[in-house]
Amino acid sequence: MPLRLDIKRRLTARSDRVKSCDLHPTEQWMLVSLYNGNVHIWNYESQQLVKSFEVCDLPVRAAVFVPRKNWVVTGSDDMQVRVFNYNTLERLNAFDAHSDYVRSIAVHPTQPFILTSSDDMLIKLWNWEKNWVCQQVFEGHTHYVMEVKVNPKDNNTFASASLDKTVKVWQLGSAQPNFTLEGHEKGVNCVDYYMGGDKPYLISGADDRMVKIWDYQNKTCVQTLEGHAQNIASVSFHPELPIILTGSEDGTVKIWHANTYRLETTLNYGLERVWSIGVLRGSNNVALGYDEGAILIKLGREEPAMSMDAGGKIIWAKHSELQQASLKALEKEEIQDGERLPLAVKDMGSCEVYPQTVQHNPNGRFVVVCGDGEYIIYTAMALRNKSFGSAQEFVWAADSSEYAVRESSSSIKLFKNFKERKSFKPEFGAENIFGGALLGVKSVSGLAFYDWETQELVRRIEIQPRAVYWSETGELCCIVTDESYFVLKYQPDAVAAAAENPEKITEDGIEDAFDVLGEVSETVKTGLWVGDCFIYTNSVNRLNYYVGGEIVTVSHLDRTMYLLGYIPQDNRLYLGDKELNVVSFQLLLSVLEYQTAVMRRDFDTADRVLPTVPKEQRTRVAHFLEKQGFKKQALAVSSDAEHKFDLAIQLGDLENAYNLAKESASEQKWKQLAELATSQAKFELAQQCLHEAQDHGGLLLLATAAGNADMVTKLGIQADQAGKHNVSFLSYFLLGDLERCLEILLASNRVPEAAFFARTYLPSEISRVVELWRVQLGKVNEKAGQSLADPKDYANLFPDYAASLQAQQMLAGERTKVIPAEDWKDIMANYERKPLEELNALADEEDLIDEPLDDKDHPIAGAVEDELEGGESSKPEEDKVLDDELDELDIIGSLGEPSTPEEEKLLDDDLDELDIIGEPSKPEEVVAGITTEDLEAELEMDLDNLKLDDIDTTDVNLDDEELLED
Repeated sequence: MPLRLDIKRRLTARSDRVKSCDLHPTEQWMLVSLYNGNVHIWNYESQQLVKSFEVCDLPVRAAVFVPRKNWVVTGSDDMQVRVFNYNTLERLNAFDAHSDYVRSIAVHPTQPFILTSSDDMLIKLWNWEKNWVCQQVFEGHTHYVMEVKVNPKDNNTFASASLDKTVKVWQLGSAQPNFTLEGHEKGVNCVDYYMGGDKPYLISGADDRMVKIWDYQNKTCVQTLEGHAQNIASVSFHPELPIILTGSEDGTVKIWHANTYRLETTLNYGLERVWSIGVLRGSNNVALGYDEGAILIKLGREEPAMSMDAGGKIIWAKHSELQQASLKALEKEEIQDGERLPLAVKDMGSCEVYPQTVQHNPNGRFVVVCGDGEYIIYTAMALRNKSFGSAQEFVWAADSSEYAVRESSSSIKLFKNFKERKSFKPEFGAENIFGGALLGVKSVSGLAFYDWETQELVRRIEIQPRAVYWSETGELCCIVTDESYFVLKYQPDAVAAAAENPEKITEDGIEDAFDVLGEVSETVKTGLWVGDCFIYTNSVNRLNYYVGGEIVTVSHLDRTMYLLGYIPQDNRLYLGDKELNVVSFQLLLSVLEYQTAVMRRDFDTADRVLPTVPKEQRTRVAHFLEKQGFKKQALAVSSDAEHKFDLAIQLGDLENAYNLAKESASEQKWKQLAELATSQAKFELAQQCLHEAQDHGGLLLLATAAGNADMVTKLGIQADQAGKHNVSFLSYFLLGDLERCLEILLASNRVPEAAFFARTYLPSEISRVVELWRVQLGKVNEKAGQSLADPKDYANLFPDYAASLQAQQMLAGERTKVIPAEDWKDIMANYERKPLEELNALADEEDLIDEPLDDKDHPIAGAVEDELEGGESSKPEEDKVLDDELDELDIIGSLGEPSTPEEEKLLDDDLDELDIIGEPSKPEEVVAGITTEDLEAELEMDLDNLKLDDIDTTDVNLDDEELLED
């Protein structure tokens, strides 16, 4: 089987010629040294150049990270080694290392050493803990030493590549090389060690365009890789994947299988010659340095080779090693959702092929490992080889003893009990195969399902699947494509009936074999069935499950995870990641069963299952019921007070909502309940809820809508006490209590607003408020405070001020009377009234004509003119007004005849003060028959009775000018 190498370009960094690359083990950094003398550090996640500094004016041919010291160490053509702190970019050290160009630097993995090689044909060992002393010099090469590499399996040995056509292996502490590997026809440019397995291999690349694999124990060349058209500049054994990377001056990077030495792929990014390849242990990233910049690619499959059986035993592949871990020893009660499980890992042994997939059979007794175009079936317990063969793909049937392999794009073999039973060639070929209740074969025509026993076509579907998942019962099937997934129900009865009636079978199989239950536009990464629930991870790292057309999110994952399986006894779902970490999430089987029953509308079963659902899971079930439209059932099931209240509001259940609101004492809940009560015309309940919520604005709206003046009065007091000045002001304003409104403005320190309010509604208060305003404004600007005008000092600035005072008195009397709302049609609107004009209409030089008012004391439009034209008033109320005024003046007796001249004068003065023009109207029975002549005669009689002699005029000067003016 060819390697499934997904190759993704993660970063393209254009620059001058790149001479070396390195990757940081913990930061997302790629280090490149440039021919122009600079060093760049790129963040390949953010695609940003995060650090850049100049080393010298000459090429920097080597630069490496020393992570444990936060260093970058460089070697350049000025023959110096420099040390920089990569956080501060401070140069910590610089020293002359060689007498010619520095070609390569290697960092010892554990000791405080670096190795440098140079065109001076020497290799030197430097100790940074001893102030960078040169601890050893290695002589032996007869030409430039192009590269050195430390052996990852034996840190005391290292290898060197030289243009003298040799590779030498050295030991620290020894001046002479251990041995020399000869075989290249031209100078050797690069060398690297194999990191995985037990193979003692070296790789080298040379100007002869050859790549050679060496066994450094036997000192022999085991393989030569040919294919590049120019000099080999860099070679690397990948530390994680079974591949060899070779870069050449022909501009290509070739990827070879490390076991079969087959060429897997060739990369050409068009950046001219390749100079460097950088890899990192524990990472699938590869850095490539070119003439025109650097590229970072990611290799390999994302999905790890892991599998778990029904009992909780997990087998995974780490490189070529198989390891086992068991979930049984874990304390299930202590497991937290999403946390890494502390598994005890046991080595099972090495695999003969590089595992790309690991898969248990349905009963868990066997496990198959696929890779390198082969499959090996092992016993799951002891990893004993049970069967093997060549295969591009391998799938298990629902029956644990059956399996199928795809040998090529046209041939499929079926096996039972490890013996080949049948071989067949699908009509349209076989690009992929899928196991399960039926054998699925993908081809150019779509997906074809075949019967495992007869190999007869069951159904062909025009779809290009990526994966097919079957439920344990074989009833449900999920077909996953690149952009969506389909849930189908298999109808074995229809298939059996069609077998007896061949006429029902078409060229595409049996049309009734499947019913489509649903289609979801979501990309599935991995999936499995638990009962009737399809659980899956998607492309945005969510863990969801599909049940009866509804999608439920179990968790949002912080990284890409892959489903391993579900263990009903634990009620937990297990997932693994590419680093072979295992996490779990709780997913109760009883919840899944209940949801399945609800989706099938089988409420009898649902009611039986519900008691087994733990109380802490009831709310999740209730949310599911709510989404299905069963809100009453959700209200009965939910254990979350917040959720229950929301459901009660949605259902209009005032009683439940009221009880829940009392328990929570939440203002927000009381407001929601008040809104619901109002919508149901339960105004008393609404008023209570608004009081509980301290919602003065809502109470004001309710009180004014109901026309409840008492409620408005109480609200004004409450709002004032609570400091809600806006509501209290509005309440008093609606009630006509303008004086209280003014006091609220003053109490809340809104003096300017109070001044304008007084100017508009209470002109008699202007002077008092202006004085307060002057004091307040004077604290900020004394001149501005003194510029405020008071009508008592500057009457000329306040036109009609005296008239406004009279209007205030007139309107104050009106406000004391309560008018029923039903009379609004008969009353002139306030915005139509003009109080000053009303006062002017009352003034007449000769006669006093009271302005006609209706029974609500509001002026009647046009009535003044009618009375002036039509005669006397006929309203008895006007007589009563006059009588009341006279009573206030303590005039005792009738108006007919004053007993003394002083009383008569007093009467005349009081009448003048009342500014009564003419005589008040009287009831019809009194007015009838009295004429103007009768009134004049009576007035003359009153004057005759006055005794002018009794009046003392000794102090009166009749020539006084002031008297004349009066």
